[in-house]
Amino acid sequence: MMSAINNYSKLARDIEYIDWNNSMKLLKQAYEAKLFVLIIGPKGTGKTTLVRKFVATENRKLDSINFSLRTRESHLIGSKTLIDGSVSFIDGILVRSMKDGSILYLDEINSAEADVLLRLDEALDDRRQIVLKESIGETIKSHNNWFVIATINPLTHIGTKELPPQLISRFPIRIKLDYPPEDVELNIVKKYITKNHDEDIKQGIKLAGTLRQAASVEELYYAPSLRETIAYGKMLDLGMNKKEAAQLVFGNVYSQWGNIEYQKVNDIITSMFEV
Repeated sequence: MMSAINNYSKLARDIEYIDWNNSMKLLKQAYEAKLFVLIIGPKGTGKTTLVRKFVATENRKLDSINFSLRTRESHLIGSKTLIDGSVSFIDGILVRSMKDGSILYLDEINSAEADVLLRLDEALDDRRQIVLKESIGETIKSHNNWFVIATINPLTHIGTKELPPQLISRFPIRIKLDYPPEDVELNIVKKYITKNHDEDIKQGIKLAGTLRQAASVEELYYAPSLRETIAYGKMLDLGMNKKEAAQLVFGNVYSQWGNIEYQKVNDIITSMFEV
């Protein structure tokens, strides 16, 4: 047991997360109150890193599922399988997590189909139980330590849908996680690089901010994430000049929406990185 605790402690130390908006404390308070949490924010703002850091800090087991249009009820509940000539029911991740009392992470929950959300709603209500109609009608009641954290992306993201109000109500604690202030983002990027490029990185972060703002008012299709500012810093580390790195990391992705979109972003990059 001591070895397991030491491993969790090491994992907590190894996960890089700068808690610039007090999210860890809010998660801790919700966890102690046994109130499920919904984290709201665009892609690339550190939602998954926050969850992993919290779970490792609490020395808890994490079960997670990333939702998409291909996620089926069987992924959550389970299905019958033929094993050694006998039909057995294999638990899905939701049922397994309820039984084990782990922390369940529902990533991008608003990308799931309606039938999947309906089964989740059954498990997440105040009774914390679910009827396995796929098996023998057994009722599974969750372990007392079971805890659930979900994330959603803004409705502007492709594939996302508005969650039903009754499902939102299952998560009474809601944490808004947005892109960090420029000085915080600089500190985040610097954790992933080895050389000093502060001024050039600041310029890349300003570019990312400009593109994010344009995407938020639907002037552009895409908002760059923290992953991209980190990638930009790494390209600088490899000796690439800042304009080339900006084009490679931030600019080229827009070509998939056509030449007008690409040229619009390319003009922004040229104006900001002209020597």
